[in-house]
Amino acid sequence: MTAHVVVGVDGSPSSQAAVEWAADDAVRRGCALRIVHVCEPWIYDIPLQTPPGFRDSMHEYCQGVLEAAAALARERVPGIEGDTVLETGRPVEILRHEAEDAEQVVLGSRGRGGFTGLLLGSISLALAGHVAVPVVVVRGDQERTYDEVVVGFDTSPHSAAALEYAFEEAARLGARLHTIHTWQMPVIGQGATAYAPLIEEISEAGRRLSADMLAPWREKYPQVKVEETAVYGHPVAVICEASQLADLVVVGSHGLGRLGSAVLGSVSHGVLHHARCPVAVVPARGEA
Repeated sequence: MTAHVVVGVDGSPSSQAAVEWAADDAVRRGCALRIVHVCEPWIYDIPLQTPPGFRDSMHEYCQGVLEAAAALARERVPGIEGDTVLETGRPVEILRHEAEDAEQVVLGSRGRGGFTGLLLGSISLALAGHVAVPVVVVRGDQERTYDEVVVGFDTSPHSAAALEYAFEEAARLGARLHTIHTWQMPVIGQGATAYAPLIEEISEAGRRLSADMLAPWREKYPQVKVEETAVYGHPVAVICEASQLADLVVVGSHGLGRLGSAVLGSVSHGVLHHARCPVAVVPARGEA
C-alpha cells in the first residue's frame, strides 16, 4: 500500500487545523494523505421512533464532514494525493486499525461530532503510546512559524526514537533543533552548602550525558543546527516553556504496561496537555 499519513476529522476547528498540518506533513514526506471520519454506532442504534430520514441525514452529515476535510486538504496543497475513509464504529478502534500501515497519525486537540471524545484524555491519549507509529496532536497557532523543533529526552529507548524522529523532522523542515535534557537534584536539608560539590558533579554529569546522547545524531545529521539545553528542573515545565517558540515538540511515549501494552508516560501526558504547539509522541521501535 502507498505510504500515507492518517488524519482523523470531525468537522471541528481543531480537526481542520489537523488536516492542514497533516497535508503539509504528507507533502514533506512525499506520501499520500488518508482522511478518516467515524460515525459512532449510536447514530444507527437509536430506537425506531426517530424521525423519518434521520439515519440518512446523519450519514449525509458524516459524508459532508469528510468531503469538507478533503476539500480543505486540496486547498492547502493543490494536487495532493490521498483518499478518504468513512467508517462506523468506535473512533479509537478505527484509528488504531488505520495506524497499522500509516507513517503517522494526526489529530486535533479538541473535537465534536463523530469524534465526540476527541479531547486530550480520550482519543488522543488513547492512541499516543498505544500504536506503533508517531501520533501528532495539533494545537496552537499554525500560521506562526519559528523554524524550530523541540525534543525532550532522557536515557531510555523511547528517547532514542524521539531523537531520531526530531532530527529527521528538523532536517525535513530545514529548522533548528532545540534539545532538552533535564534532571532532578537530590533533596537537601540543613547544611546544604556542604552539598555544593555534589550538586555541581550531578550537573556536570547531566551535561556530559546530554552531549554523549546527541553526538551520534549530530554526526548523522550535520545539516541540522542544534541548540542544547541541559538543566535541572521538571521536564514538562522546561519543554512547555520552549514550546512557545517552536513549530513542533517531540517526546517519547515512555514505558510498557505489565501486560506488555505501551502506556503513555507522565512527561508525555503533561506535554500533550500544556504545550503551545503541535506535539509528536513517538513510540520506541517494536512498541505497541
